[in-house]
Amino acid sequence: MTSAPLPRILRRRGEPEYPTFLELFFDLVYIFMFSRLAASLAENLTVRGAAQTAVLLLAAWWVWVLTAWLTDLFNPRLPIIQATVLLVMLGTLLMAIATPYAFGRYGWLFVAAYFGIHLARDAVLIPGTRVNRPIQARSIRVFFWFGVTVTPWVAGVFVDETARLVLWSLAVAVDLGSARIGWPTPGLGRTELTSQIFTGVHLSERHRAIFIVALGELILSTGTGLAGSGFTAGAVATGAVAFVSAVLLFQLYFQRVQRILAPPTVATVERVRSGTSTSYSHLVMVAGVVLVSASTSTVIDRPSGHAPVGLMVATLGGPILFLLGSILFDAVVTGRILWSRVLAIVVLCALMAPATLLLSPLTALVLANLVLLITLVGEGLAARSRRVGAAAPA
Repeated sequence: MTSAPLPRILRRRGEPEYPTFLELFFDLVYIFMFSRLAASLAENLTVRGAAQTAVLLLAAWWVWVLTAWLTDLFNPRLPIIQATVLLVMLGTLLMAIATPYAFGRYGWLFVAAYFGIHLARDAVLIPGTRVNRPIQARSIRVFFWFGVTVTPWVAGVFVDETARLVLWSLAVAVDLGSARIGWPTPGLGRTELTSQIFTGVHLSERHRAIFIVALGELILSTGTGLAGSGFTAGAVATGAVAFVSAVLLFQLYFQRVQRILAPPTVATVERVRSGTSTSYSHLVMVAGVVLVSASTSTVIDRPSGHAPVGLMVATLGGPILFLLGSILFDAVVTGRILWSRVLAIVVLCALMAPATLLLSPLTALVLANLVLLITLVGEGLAARSRRVGAAAPA
Protein backbone atom coordinates (compact mmCIF):
# COMPACT_ATOMS: atom_id res chain seq x y z
CA MET A 1 0.00 0.00 0.00
CA THR A 2 1.18 3.53 -0.74
CA SER A 3 0.75 6.36 1.70
CA ALA A 4 -1.78 9.08 0.91
CA PRO A 5 -0.36 12.06 -1.00
CA LEU A 6 0.32 15.25 0.92
CA PRO A 7 -2.11 18.13 0.22
CA ARG A 8 -0.73 20.82 -2.06
CA ILE A 9 -1.45 23.51 0.52
CA LEU A 10 0.64 21.82 3.22
CA ARG A 11 3.93 23.38 4.32
CA ARG A 12 6.81 21.29 2.98
CA ARG A 13 9.99 20.35 4.78
CA GLY A 14 12.88 22.68 4.12
CA GLU A 15 10.71 25.75 3.50
CA PRO A 16 11.66 28.94 5.39
CA GLU A 17 10.37 28.75 8.96
CA TYR A 18 10.28 32.45 9.75
CA PRO A 19 6.96 34.34 9.64
CA THR A 20 6.16 35.96 6.32
CA PHE A 21 5.50 39.68 5.94
CA LEU A 22 1.80 38.88 5.56
CA GLU A 23 1.75 37.20 8.97
CA LEU A 24 3.40 40.24 10.54
CA PHE A 25 0.92 42.46 8.70
CA PHE A 26 -1.91 40.36 10.12
CA ASP A 27 -0.61 40.97 13.65
CA LEU A 28 -1.11 44.71 13.22
CA VAL A 29 -4.87 44.35 13.61
CA TYR A 30 -4.22 43.11 17.13
CA ILE A 31 -2.83 46.50 18.14
CA PHE A 32 -6.33 47.80 17.52
CA MET A 33 -7.90 44.78 19.21
CA PHE A 34 -5.78 45.10 22.35
CA SER A 35 -6.35 48.86 22.51
CA ARG A 36 -10.12 48.36 22.35
CA LEU A 37 -9.96 45.73 25.08
CA ALA A 38 -7.76 47.90 27.31
CA ALA A 39 -9.95 50.97 26.80
CA SER A 40 -13.12 49.01 27.59
CA LEU A 41 -11.57 47.61 30.74
CA ALA A 42 -10.29 51.04 31.82
CA GLU A 43 -13.86 52.35 31.69
CA ASN A 44 -15.16 49.47 33.81
CA LEU A 45 -12.53 48.37 36.33
CA THR A 46 -14.85 46.00 38.16
CA VAL A 47 -15.08 42.24 38.52
CA ARG A 48 -17.78 42.18 35.85
CA GLY A 49 -15.72 44.38 33.54
CA ALA A 50 -12.68 42.17 34.01
CA ALA A 51 -14.73 39.03 33.30
CA GLN A 52 -16.22 40.52 30.15
CA THR A 53 -12.82 41.67 28.92
CA ALA A 54 -11.36 38.23 29.64
CA VAL A 55 -14.04 36.49 27.55
CA LEU A 56 -13.49 38.82 24.60
CA LEU A 57 -9.70 38.51 24.89
CA LEU A 58 -9.96 34.71 24.92
CA ALA A 59 -12.06 34.74 21.76
CA ALA A 60 -9.67 37.15 20.03
CA TRP A 61 -6.69 35.10 21.18
CA TRP A 62 -8.22 31.87 19.87
CA VAL A 63 -8.55 33.47 16.44
CA TRP A 64 -4.90 34.50 16.57
CA VAL A 65 -3.74 31.06 17.73
CA LEU A 66 -5.62 29.22 14.99
CA THR A 67 -4.23 31.64 12.40
CA ALA A 68 -0.68 31.07 13.71
CA TRP A 69 -1.26 27.33 13.48
CA LEU A 70 -2.75 27.77 10.00
CA THR A 71 0.40 29.43 8.65
CA ASP A 72 2.54 26.93 10.53
CA LEU A 73 0.87 23.83 9.08
CA PHE A 74 0.06 25.20 5.63
CA ASN A 75 2.18 27.07 3.12
CA PRO A 76 1.72 30.80 3.83
CA ARG A 77 3.13 31.68 0.41
CA LEU A 78 0.24 30.12 -1.50
CA PRO A 79 -2.36 32.67 -2.71
CA ILE A 80 -5.25 30.66 -1.23
CA ILE A 81 -3.65 30.68 2.24
CA GLN A 82 -2.77 34.36 1.94
CA ALA A 83 -6.36 35.18 0.99
CA THR A 84 -7.58 33.19 3.98
CA VAL A 85 -5.28 35.14 6.32
CA LEU A 86 -6.57 38.43 4.91
CA LEU A 87 -10.19 37.33 5.42
CA VAL A 88 -9.37 36.39 9.01
CA MET A 89 -7.73 39.81 9.44
CA LEU A 90 -10.91 41.53 8.20
CA GLY A 91 -13.04 39.46 10.57
CA THR A 92 -10.72 40.30 13.47
CA LEU A 93 -11.06 43.99 12.63
CA LEU A 94 -14.84 43.66 12.85
CA MET A 95 -14.52 41.84 16.17
CA ALA A 96 -12.35 44.67 17.48
CA ILE A 97 -14.84 47.30 16.32
CA ALA A 98 -17.62 45.48 18.16
CA THR A 99 -15.58 44.84 21.32
CA PRO A 100 -16.65 47.86 23.43
CA TYR A 101 -20.31 47.09 22.66
CA ALA A 102 -20.11 43.28 22.56
CA PHE A 103 -22.11 43.02 25.78
CA GLY A 104 -24.54 45.60 24.48
CA ARG A 105 -26.15 46.25 21.14
CA TYR A 106 -23.34 44.86 18.95
CA GLY A 107 -23.02 41.39 20.40
CA TRP A 108 -24.35 40.01 17.13
CA LEU A 109 -21.50 41.64 15.16
CA PHE A 110 -18.84 40.15 17.43
CA VAL A 111 -20.31 36.65 17.14
CA ALA A 112 -20.94 36.95 13.38
CA ALA A 113 -17.34 38.02 12.77
CA TYR A 114 -16.00 35.30 15.08
CA PHE A 115 -17.83 32.50 13.31
CA GLY A 116 -17.36 34.04 9.87
CA ILE A 117 -13.61 33.73 10.46
CA HIS A 118 -13.85 30.04 11.33
CA LEU A 119 -16.19 29.24 8.46
CA ALA A 120 -13.91 30.97 5.95
CA ARG A 121 -10.84 29.15 7.24
CA ASP A 122 -12.42 25.70 7.32
CA ALA A 123 -14.03 26.24 3.91
CA VAL A 124 -10.48 26.39 2.57
CA LEU A 125 -8.74 23.77 4.71
CA ILE A 126 -11.27 20.93 4.67
CA PRO A 127 -11.58 20.71 0.85
CA GLY A 128 -7.89 21.57 0.41
CA THR A 129 -6.76 18.54 2.42
CA ARG A 130 -9.20 15.96 1.02
CA VAL A 131 -6.42 13.93 -0.63
CA ASN A 132 -5.10 12.98 2.79
CA ARG A 133 -7.82 11.92 5.22
CA PRO A 134 -5.70 11.96 8.41
CA ILE A 135 -4.64 15.55 7.74
CA GLN A 136 -8.15 16.55 6.70
CA ALA A 137 -9.47 15.04 9.95
CA ARG A 138 -7.58 17.68 11.93
CA SER A 139 -9.58 20.50 10.35
CA ILE A 140 -12.84 18.56 10.59
CA ARG A 141 -12.31 18.06 14.32
CA VAL A 142 -11.81 21.79 14.88
CA PHE A 143 -14.89 22.53 12.77
CA PHE A 144 -16.94 20.01 14.75
CA TRP A 145 -16.13 21.73 18.03
CA PHE A 146 -17.09 25.11 16.63
CA GLY A 147 -20.40 23.48 15.79
CA VAL A 148 -20.69 22.55 19.47
CA THR A 149 -20.03 26.09 20.72
CA VAL A 150 -22.11 27.94 18.14
CA THR A 151 -25.23 27.42 20.26
CA PRO A 152 -24.03 29.25 23.41
CA TRP A 153 -22.34 31.94 21.32
CA VAL A 154 -25.50 32.70 19.33
CA ALA A 155 -27.84 32.22 22.28
CA GLY A 156 -25.83 34.80 24.20
CA VAL A 157 -26.73 37.47 21.66
CA PHE A 158 -30.43 37.21 22.57
CA VAL A 159 -30.19 37.37 26.38
CA ASP A 160 -29.28 40.03 28.90
CA GLU A 161 -25.76 41.02 29.89
CA THR A 162 -25.35 38.59 32.80
CA ALA A 163 -26.67 35.57 30.93
CA ARG A 164 -24.56 36.53 27.91
CA LEU A 165 -21.44 36.55 30.07
CA VAL A 166 -22.25 33.07 31.40
CA LEU A 167 -23.00 31.59 27.96
CA TRP A 168 -19.99 33.16 26.27
CA SER A 169 -17.69 32.14 29.11
CA LEU A 170 -18.84 28.54 28.64
CA ALA A 171 -18.41 28.77 24.86
CA VAL A 172 -14.91 30.20 24.89
CA ALA A 173 -13.82 27.75 27.60
CA VAL A 174 -14.94 24.87 25.38
CA ASP A 175 -13.23 26.44 22.34
CA LEU A 176 -9.87 26.58 24.09
CA GLY A 177 -10.35 23.50 26.25
CA SER A 178 -11.20 21.22 23.33
CA ALA A 179 -7.74 21.84 21.88
CA ARG A 180 -6.10 20.69 25.10
CA ILE A 181 -7.75 17.28 24.73
CA GLY A 182 -7.15 16.96 20.99
CA TRP A 183 -10.66 17.87 19.72
CA PRO A 184 -12.22 14.39 20.23
CA THR A 185 -14.82 13.92 17.49
CA PRO A 186 -17.30 11.09 16.86
CA GLY A 187 -16.01 8.80 14.11
CA LEU A 188 -12.65 10.59 13.89
CA GLY A 189 -11.19 10.18 17.36
CA ARG A 190 -8.89 12.95 18.45
CA THR A 191 -5.60 14.52 17.45
CA GLU A 192 -2.95 12.81 19.53
CA LEU A 193 -1.35 15.25 21.95
CA THR A 194 2.08 13.76 21.16
CA SER A 195 1.73 14.41 17.43
CA GLN A 196 4.64 16.37 15.99
CA ILE A 197 2.72 18.81 13.83
CA PHE A 198 4.07 22.27 14.64
CA THR A 199 7.29 23.93 13.53
CA GLY A 200 9.04 25.09 16.69
CA VAL A 201 10.96 27.99 15.16
CA HIS A 202 7.91 29.40 13.39
CA LEU A 203 5.62 29.25 16.42
CA SER A 204 8.29 30.76 18.67
CA GLU A 205 8.69 33.69 16.31
CA ARG A 206 4.92 34.16 16.05
CA HIS A 207 4.58 34.27 19.84
CA ARG A 208 7.40 36.78 20.14
CA ALA A 209 5.73 38.94 17.51
CA ILE A 210 2.35 39.02 19.24
CA PHE A 211 3.99 39.90 22.54
CA ILE A 212 5.73 42.82 20.82
CA VAL A 213 2.34 43.85 19.44
CA ALA A 214 0.91 43.88 22.99
CA LEU A 215 3.79 46.09 24.14
CA GLY A 216 3.18 48.33 21.14
CA GLU A 217 -0.41 48.80 22.29
CA LEU A 218 0.84 49.71 25.78
CA ILE A 219 3.05 52.43 24.31
CA LEU A 220 0.20 53.60 22.06
CA SER A 221 -2.28 53.91 24.93
CA THR A 222 0.32 55.67 27.07
CA GLY A 223 1.10 58.19 24.34
CA THR A 224 -2.58 58.75 23.55
CA GLY A 225 -3.44 59.27 27.21
CA LEU A 226 -0.53 61.65 27.73
CA ALA A 227 -1.36 63.64 24.60
CA GLY A 228 -4.87 64.30 25.90
CA SER A 229 -3.86 65.02 29.48
CA GLY A 230 -2.83 68.64 29.16
CA PHE A 231 0.71 67.61 30.13
CA THR A 232 0.24 68.13 33.83
CA ALA A 233 3.14 67.11 36.06
CA GLY A 234 1.34 63.99 37.31
CA ALA A 235 0.38 62.87 33.82
CA VAL A 236 3.91 63.36 32.48
CA ALA A 237 5.36 61.43 35.41
CA THR A 238 2.88 58.60 34.85
CA GLY A 239 3.70 58.51 31.15
CA ALA A 240 7.41 58.20 31.96
CA VAL A 241 6.76 55.41 34.47
CA ALA A 242 4.51 53.62 31.96
CA PHE A 243 7.29 53.74 29.37
CA VAL A 244 9.64 52.20 31.93
CA SER A 245 6.99 49.49 32.49
CA ALA A 246 7.05 48.63 28.78
CA VAL A 247 10.86 48.47 28.80
CA LEU A 248 10.94 46.21 31.86
CA LEU A 249 8.31 43.85 30.46
CA PHE A 250 10.25 43.71 27.20
CA GLN A 251 13.52 42.91 28.97
CA LEU A 252 11.98 40.33 31.29
CA TYR A 253 10.40 38.53 28.36
CA PHE A 254 13.19 38.55 25.80
CA GLN A 255 16.14 38.02 28.11
CA ARG A 256 14.48 34.87 29.45
CA VAL A 257 13.46 33.67 25.99
CA GLN A 258 17.05 34.00 24.77
CA ARG A 259 18.29 31.91 27.68
CA ILE A 260 15.84 29.00 27.45
CA LEU A 261 15.04 28.61 23.74
CA ALA A 262 17.21 27.01 21.09
CA PRO A 263 18.84 29.36 18.54
CA PRO A 264 16.59 30.16 15.55
CA THR A 265 18.97 28.25 13.28
CA VAL A 266 18.18 24.98 15.06
CA ALA A 267 15.22 23.15 13.51
CA THR A 268 12.77 22.00 16.18
CA VAL A 269 9.34 20.40 16.17
CA GLU A 270 6.45 21.25 18.50
CA ARG A 271 4.02 18.60 19.69
CA VAL A 272 0.34 19.34 20.14
CA ARG A 273 0.47 19.47 23.93
CA SER A 274 3.51 21.75 24.17
CA GLY A 275 2.28 23.89 21.27
CA THR A 276 -1.04 24.63 22.97
CA SER A 277 0.66 25.13 26.35
CA THR A 278 3.04 27.68 24.85
CA SER A 279 0.15 29.56 23.26
CA TYR A 280 -1.86 29.60 26.48
CA SER A 281 1.07 30.79 28.59
CA HIS A 282 1.58 33.66 26.14
CA LEU A 283 -2.11 34.44 26.49
CA VAL A 284 -1.57 35.02 30.22
CA MET A 285 1.43 37.28 29.53
CA VAL A 286 -0.46 39.30 26.92
CA ALA A 287 -3.43 39.60 29.29
CA GLY A 288 -1.03 41.06 31.84
CA VAL A 289 0.18 43.66 29.36
CA VAL A 290 -3.42 44.58 28.45
CA LEU A 291 -4.19 45.03 32.15
CA VAL A 292 -1.08 47.20 32.57
CA SER A 293 -2.29 49.30 29.62
CA ALA A 294 -5.79 49.69 31.08
CA SER A 295 -4.49 50.72 34.51
CA THR A 296 -1.85 53.06 33.07
CA SER A 297 -4.34 55.01 30.97
CA THR A 298 -6.48 55.45 34.08
CA VAL A 299 -3.55 56.49 36.28
CA ILE A 300 -2.61 59.18 33.74
CA ASP A 301 -6.01 60.75 34.40
CA ARG A 302 -5.77 60.42 38.20
CA PRO A 303 -2.14 59.97 39.31
CA SER A 304 -2.66 61.18 42.88
CA GLY A 305 -5.19 60.91 45.66
CA HIS A 306 -7.16 57.91 46.86
CA ALA A 307 -7.85 55.44 44.08
CA PRO A 308 -10.65 52.88 43.72
CA VAL A 309 -9.81 49.33 44.73
CA GLY A 310 -10.28 48.18 41.13
CA LEU A 311 -7.58 50.54 39.87
CA MET A 312 -5.06 49.40 42.48
CA VAL A 313 -5.78 45.74 41.77
CA ALA A 314 -5.30 46.37 38.05
CA THR A 315 -2.08 48.35 38.61
CA LEU A 316 -0.43 45.53 40.54
CA GLY A 317 -2.39 42.71 38.87
CA GLY A 318 -1.02 43.44 35.40
CA PRO A 319 2.59 42.67 36.36
CA ILE A 320 1.37 39.67 38.39
CA LEU A 321 -0.39 38.21 35.34
CA PHE A 322 2.67 38.78 33.16
CA LEU A 323 4.96 37.11 35.69
CA LEU A 324 2.55 34.18 36.07
CA GLY A 325 2.46 33.68 32.30
CA SER A 326 6.25 33.77 32.09
CA ILE A 327 6.48 31.17 34.89
CA LEU A 328 4.06 28.89 33.01
CA PHE A 329 6.01 29.38 29.77
CA ASP A 330 9.29 28.58 31.49
CA ALA A 331 7.76 25.45 33.02
CA VAL A 332 6.56 24.26 29.60
CA VAL A 333 9.97 24.79 27.98
CA THR A 334 12.34 23.78 30.79
CA GLY A 335 10.16 21.75 33.15
CA ARG A 336 11.34 23.93 36.04
CA ILE A 337 9.77 26.66 38.17
CA LEU A 338 11.26 30.15 37.86
CA TRP A 339 11.36 30.91 41.59
CA SER A 340 12.60 34.48 41.20
CA ARG A 341 9.32 35.39 39.53
CA VAL A 342 7.27 33.43 42.04
CA LEU A 343 8.89 35.60 44.72
CA ALA A 344 8.08 38.74 42.71
CA ILE A 345 4.41 37.68 42.56
CA VAL A 346 4.38 37.13 46.33
CA VAL A 347 5.81 40.62 46.90
CA LEU A 348 3.28 42.25 44.55
CA CYS A 349 0.42 40.41 46.26
CA ALA A 350 1.74 41.55 49.65
CA LEU A 351 1.72 45.15 48.40
CA MET A 352 -1.93 44.90 47.31
CA ALA A 353 -3.58 45.72 50.65
CA PRO A 354 -1.34 48.66 51.70
CA ALA A 355 -1.45 50.06 48.17
CA THR A 356 -5.23 50.02 48.22
CA LEU A 357 -5.40 51.78 51.59
CA LEU A 358 -2.42 54.11 51.65
CA LEU A 359 -0.77 54.73 48.29
CA SER A 360 -1.56 56.94 45.33
CA PRO A 361 -2.01 55.25 41.93
CA LEU A 362 1.30 56.65 40.63
CA THR A 363 3.17 55.40 43.71
CA ALA A 364 1.68 51.92 43.24
CA LEU A 365 2.80 51.97 39.61
CA VAL A 366 6.32 52.94 40.64
CA LEU A 367 6.45 50.15 43.24
CA ALA A 368 5.30 47.60 40.66
CA ASN A 369 8.11 48.73 38.37
CA LEU A 370 10.60 48.52 41.23
CA VAL A 371 9.66 44.87 41.83
CA LEU A 372 10.05 44.13 38.10
CA LEU A 373 13.43 45.91 38.02
CA ILE A 374 14.79 44.01 41.03
CA THR A 375 13.61 40.73 39.44
CA LEU A 376 15.31 41.60 36.14
CA VAL A 377 18.60 42.59 37.78
CA GLY A 378 18.57 39.55 40.06
CA GLU A 379 18.02 37.15 37.18
CA GLY A 380 20.76 38.83 35.17
CA LEU A 381 23.26 38.54 38.01
CA ALA A 382 22.31 34.90 38.60
CA ALA A 383 22.74 34.05 34.92
CA ARG A 384 26.10 35.81 34.84
CA SER A 385 27.24 33.92 37.94
CA ARG A 386 26.28 30.61 36.33
CA ARG A 387 28.20 31.47 33.15
CA VAL A 388 31.29 32.39 35.16
CA GLY A 389 31.01 29.17 37.18
CA ALA A 390 30.65 27.07 34.03
CA ALA A 391 33.69 28.72 32.43
CA ALA A 392 35.92 28.27 35.49
CA PRO A 393 38.36 25.34 35.35
CA ALA A 394 37.50 22.29 37.42
